[in-house]
Amino acid sequence: IKLKTQQHVLTVVAFSQEEKIWDAMKITAYVLVVGLLTFTALMNSVSWYVQEIWETSGHFWQAKWLKLYSFFEGREWAIFLFGAALVPSLVFWSLNGILMVADVTGKPDFITRYRIQLGKNDPVDTKKLQQAVYTALCNQFFVSFPMLILMFYVMKWWGNTFSMELPTFRWFLVELSIFTFIEEILFYYSHRLAHLPLLYKHIHKKHHEWTAPIGVVSIYAHPVEHILSNTLPVIAGPMIMGSHIASITVWFSLALLTTSISHCGYHLPLLPSPEFHDFHHLKFNQCYGVLGLLDYLHGTDTLFRQTKAYKRHRILLSLTPLSESIPDSPKRAE
Repeated sequence: IKLKTQQHVLTVVAFSQEEKIWDAMKITAYVLVVGLLTFTALMNSVSWYVQEIWETSGHFWQAKWLKLYSFFEGREWAIFLFGAALVPSLVFWSLNGILMVADVTGKPDFITRYRIQLGKNDPVDTKKLQQAVYTALCNQFFVSFPMLILMFYVMKWWGNTFSMELPTFRWFLVELSIFTFIEEILFYYSHRLAHLPLLYKHIHKKHHEWTAPIGVVSIYAHPVEHILSNTLPVIAGPMIMGSHIASITVWFSLALLTTSISHCGYHLPLLPSPEFHDFHHLKFNQCYGVLGLLDYLHGTDTLFRQTKAYKRHRILLSLTPLSESIPDSPKRAE
């Protein structure tokens, strides 16, 4: 009798455990199914809204492009000059005009308190600044412009650069990724080549006169360097891809903005970090690239990674300067 009772109890317990396991499985399955359905619904909604925004934005920019095309009466040379030369130049000098005011006057404090190399260019030497502006303008007019003329004929050969239909946003993102990849390769190796003793002495040393760079110094260079390291890496991508002039305009403007920020000497909130290239101007033999990918692969950022500058190499998401939240050690500061 006791044996039968024990068997009955064990059977009841086993049945109870199976029931609990089954209930747990049902609850888990229910939660997973509901979660999956909710996630799918949310993703579909988000995708729908994003698609709507893209389509609406696409119609807007397509209409603007057709108006611009009509304004220039389809003259491809005028459209190319406007998109590839005028707009990027206005973007470059607008940003650097603001930065130069801060460099010379020390105002506004909102900008100057984010200075990377403290105590340098405070204020900037106006004679050096005038020389940098003069050289930058010469490079734009007498080096970049002739290269754009060559680029114009290459783009005409592709045939779709001046199409009345804009590229899709998705395709532009693909192009942007390719442009960035090509620029990184060409800039890294041409820049590292320029640091060979002979080339550095006669060509690249001019750019490194500024150990604490400012924005306009981004195109302060020997003409040969401006061709090989500043201009060619940027125009190569669109020429290879046969890109639309709208894509070229945005890419050139972004390239000039990012190189100005990399040289500006200020680590400003919400903007890309300039610590990487600023360290190159400080130490000369580190951080040759744009993204830092090839520097990592070739080990040319080893010293940089051991410094406080590396810890500060991120987007600043607060109003507190990184020179305050991550200060240099007392020995380094001296």
